[in-house]
Amino acid sequence: MKSLVTGANGFVGSAVARCLLEAGHEVRCLVRAGSDQSNLKGLPVEISEGDLRDVASLKRAVTNCENLFHVAADYRLWVPDPETMYEINVKGTQELILAASGADVSRIIYTSSVATLGINLDGNPADENTPSSLNNMTGHYKRSKFLAEQVVQHLTDKHQLPLVIVNPSTPVGPRDVKPTPTGQIVLDTLCGRMPAYMSTGLNVAHVDDIAQGHLLAYTHGKTGERYILGGENLHLIQILQAVDEIIGKKIKRMNMPVGMMLPVAWIMEKVAIATNTQPRASVDSIRMAEKKMFFSSAKAIRDLNYKYRPSSEAIQDAVTWFQNNGYCKR
Repeated sequence: MKSLVTGANGFVGSAVARCLLEAGHEVRCLVRAGSDQSNLKGLPVEISEGDLRDVASLKRAVTNCENLFHVAADYRLWVPDPETMYEINVKGTQELILAASGADVSRIIYTSSVATLGINLDGNPADENTPSSLNNMTGHYKRSKFLAEQVVQHLTDKHQLPLVIVNPSTPVGPRDVKPTPTGQIVLDTLCGRMPAYMSTGLNVAHVDDIAQGHLLAYTHGKTGERYILGGENLHLIQILQAVDEIIGKKIKRMNMPVGMMLPVAWIMEKVAIATNTQPRASVDSIRMAEKKMFFSSAKAIRDLNYKYRPSSEAIQDAVTWFQNNGYCKR
């Protein structure tokens, strides 16, 4: 049984690839030419070079595959050229799903995000039925994933595709090579670069639990349904304090109001454009922090037998991996 995993060299994708290998799948990995493949080193996988903007490469990749796990996405909270993000996350997803349909793939797991879901303003955890709309999406990443999920749902209904959607929350753990925006928070705290925080919140899940959730969705998920794959809801200060505890430090931090951080983020974006780098904070990321992004995985727990470990283990594994790979020295 051969499964194609897109973005298999990435943070979540590599965890999914490892999970499938352990379950006995043959794994083909769609990766971009010249991309960092260190997360796949030593794994018995087949590499198929391609790009979500190259339809021919997508058709080659899905050929002779029984299953598709579409994990790849352009996951950045700030982009100088938003058009590229929409080409990859929306148009690329559409072309890949159509290619899989044409190749008669028997099972498709599409990795969306909790970013597409609504948020309860009272702080109560949201679920798969919490109302959301494009107008509620802050930033190009959220908007592109929202539009992509709509495309996926439309294609599933139109072509009667055997497709299940999973909505991971905030993955934390080992092999966060780039790192992801949340991994950067853990790394900055580890390296003593987090003197302040905002009163926001995230749902933190171990990346390997999220990967296992993909396999459970493949095995038990109902076609056309979506499932939140999450963990524990934590205030940002709790995440920072968890890192402090791991490294044995007690650090007093300033609680910064969103209104004070917005002009700082605006300046960071201007500097990033001038220097062709990523800003430490973006206007969109600060605006997202105005809400507590808390979610419930009750549906996945009930229907898929999904389980998640304590967030402290996810943060510990992330810290250990960053330390072992010398990230603070870079």
